[in-house]
Amino acid sequence: MAKVVFILGDDISTDHIYPGRFMATVLPNETPQYAFADYPLNKKLLQGQIPPQSILVAGENFGCGSSREQAVSALKGWELVVIAKSFARIFFQNAVNLGLKLVICPTIEAEEGDELEVTEKEVLNLSKGKRFPVVPIPAARQAIIEAGGLIAYTRQRLLAERKP
Repeated sequence: MAKVVFILGDDISTDHIYPGRFMATVLPNETPQYAFADYPLNKKLLQGQIPPQSILVAGENFGCGSSREQAVSALKGWELVVIAKSFARIFFQNAVNLGLKLVICPTIEAEEGDELEVTEKEVLNLSKGKRFPVVPIPAARQAIIEAGGLIAYTRQRLLAERKP
């Protein structure tokens, strides 16, 4: 169970998530400080008011725009979960590669402060007493996310192959 800390609409671009003016800072351990830099959420993150596994809820086409993976690493650095009606294709693949937890939920209804429980098949809005089906992420991609990203997944596979 986790709390919704921010509600976003449709077509939230990578520039909203990680503004281009910070592109000189690209190291994954430095990008989180600029997550949603132009939104009140940034101040809450920096002040430690948002616990890990907190949820962002967004509309359609979350992560559209440029292919900058810094938008994903900025969110991953705070260990946020993104539930959206849909994701932009490149953002989605970058999120899989970096191990950001994503949930595709086309009918999601939530407000800031709502308590949500996410299962393989649905999102339960405990505050509203409603259930919303999720679109499953393909098993191979889900395995990469659960491993912590493509590098961690590959490392696990290589180590498993070495064992007699």
